[in-house]
Amino acid sequence: MAEPGFPDGFLWGVATSAFQIEGASEEDGRGESIWDRFAATPLKIADATDGRVACDHYHRWREDIEWMKWLGVGAYRFSIAWPRVIPTGRGAVNAKGLDFYDGLVDGLLEAGIQPFATLYHWDLPQVLQDEGGWAARPTVDAFVDYADIVAARLGDRVRHWTTHNEPWCIAALGHEHGEQAPGHRDPAESLRVAHHVLLSHGRAVPVLRRHSPRSEVGIVLILSPISPASPGDADREAARRADGVLNRWYLDPVFRARYPEDAVADRVRRGHLESHELPFVRPGDLEAIAAPLDFLGVNYYSRTVVRAGPGGEPVAVKMAPRRDLTDMGWEVYPQGLHDILMRVRRDYHPRRIHITENGAAFRDKPDARGRIADTRRVDYLRDHLAAARQAIADGVPLAGYFAWSLLDNFEWAHGHAKRFGLIRVDPATQERTPKDSAHWYRQVAAAGAVDDLVQPPQMRRIP
Repeated sequence: MAEPGFPDGFLWGVATSAFQIEGASEEDGRGESIWDRFAATPLKIADATDGRVACDHYHRWREDIEWMKWLGVGAYRFSIAWPRVIPTGRGAVNAKGLDFYDGLVDGLLEAGIQPFATLYHWDLPQVLQDEGGWAARPTVDAFVDYADIVAARLGDRVRHWTTHNEPWCIAALGHEHGEQAPGHRDPAESLRVAHHVLLSHGRAVPVLRRHSPRSEVGIVLILSPISPASPGDADREAARRADGVLNRWYLDPVFRARYPEDAVADRVRRGHLESHELPFVRPGDLEAIAAPLDFLGVNYYSRTVVRAGPGGEPVAVKMAPRRDLTDMGWEVYPQGLHDILMRVRRDYHPRRIHITENGAAFRDKPDARGRIADTRRVDYLRDHLAAARQAIADGVPLAGYFAWSLLDNFEWAHGHAKRFGLIRVDPATQERTPKDSAHWYRQVAAAGAVDDLVQPPQMRRIP
């Protein structure tokens, strides 16, 4: 393995998203989002909670910046809530919404923390959804206008922008499998959604650069190496299909201005497309999607192992014993981070990569003394950072790492039941308590190194 140290200038950060932490969903002119509507629908959220309060970050952002300062991170990845800025998705701007992010950016800069702003982390204004949402092409124009408004206000200070977080989740989980907002189950619609999200990304890139010419612009993709459950031909073919759906359907348009032909053929065979001619692609779309980027954001949590199901369709299987799974049921597999970073470097050659999300949910709670000894999270982070450091040694242009997440938060359809945070948030009192992993990550950020000798000290509550 490589030495534990990271290069000079490597960015240590933490990440969140607006709907998961802000709360204040009906304050200061914010409009309804698809996640407000989805969370209010019975049986959609596992613990029947919602995002109306979440972590109350809208009122506690100054306190949360103090926690980031204590952690010693140099960057904070957050998202901007479209319905807080433009309540109906297009048209009138909510001044108080823009003022909130203006203050947040200034507060971060005063603390010496670089703001990494994400324009869209899944909270589409409900008014736009009622008009067809991402399946309707006019939503692309609305997003570009929204990007124009936000960048005009913040572009003089924000030096890192990402357009979208995880288009695969928007398209697949929201529109094909029905697990996330808006809860649709229409594979053909999900393909239109994916294209329009990617198109809005590509068209927003020059807008961001115009208002923020000294900034770096990228997109965040969730990526996972796909492994066949056996060396047999059927399972290997299933792995190829799964890779086309999860990884290449998004990487190829962004970096190669085309959709992967084999994945298109797979969709035709499944009846999701009538022909190889994609009806939602217009002249110039793919060239716009492939606008040159300064960096790629990679979100990684685990690998994917598949076997061939009926008709050869990929079926995910768990290869690890229960003790090696996170509370989400995901296998702890650090090698997969190294593998996917190497694959992206080899096949797509991004100028720079940031690991924009990486972390694990575990069931942790304070002991009698108030200490939260989340040893498994420390192990997860340490081993994944070691894999990232090895990728740098092997030539990957990795420039930063953002732990998911700063805070325990509203974890989408799981509600408050899944805890990813370095800092515990009591949903009843909003009290913040650093876990052992927060103390450990603080040491790592200060040292710029990951070493097995770096262990959590005896923890004490931070005032």
